[in-house]
Amino acid sequence: MALLQSDNIGRKIDDRWLWRGVSLALSPGDRLGWVGPTGTGKSLMLRSLAGLDPLDEGEIRFGDRPLSALHLPQYRSQVMYLHQRPVLFEGTVESNLKAVYQLSVYSQRRYNLERVLTLLDILKRPPEFLHKNATTLSGGESQIAAIVRALQLEPSVLLLDEPTASLDPDTTKQVESAIATWLKNDPGRACIWTSHDPEQIRRVTDRCFNLGEYKK
Repeated sequence: MALLQSDNIGRKIDDRWLWRGVSLALSPGDRLGWVGPTGTGKSLMLRSLAGLDPLDEGEIRFGDRPLSALHLPQYRSQVMYLHQRPVLFEGTVESNLKAVYQLSVYSQRRYNLERVLTLLDILKRPPEFLHKNATTLSGGESQIAAIVRALQLEPSVLLLDEPTASLDPDTTKQVESAIATWLKNDPGRACIWTSHDPEQIRRVTDRCFNLGEYKK
């Protein structure tokens, strides 16, 4: 059974179809590359798969259930969208990591410092990174904080929208390693990557889906 799938989904802007008839199946262990020319709506497709933007036709399924039958906060805790420009709140990096546990969907879970420190180690950041003021972080540091915030929650699917666009080459490799470790820790997980770097797509994915073929 596919972990996440779309059946003939489509999205239009005004009267123009951006893409239409998109069907895909993401199986456990998959690392799918999401490619296509600029303007084909790659980010919008990821947001639709995450339940953040509406569809104009078709259906998304998680396991054996349609998205329309699922509790959206619970779904989004399992199918997580990671934007290239993350939003952080006032306070320290650690307070941002802890804040998500105040959401009702995570009410039965607790912040795990050991897990966070393991992630920071993979990302070559010292424990003191947790005490930095989140509002004064550089773009790259903000992305690191957002990646740790997502991975600590151990979702089933990551939808990665240019997650390393603001990072230097060394940090990019560290992020790739952190996501590879997240996948390795549970064979039931999968991810979709978008990137303008063809070399990165070749490194981090097993197959590609060209959204440009569905542009109407």
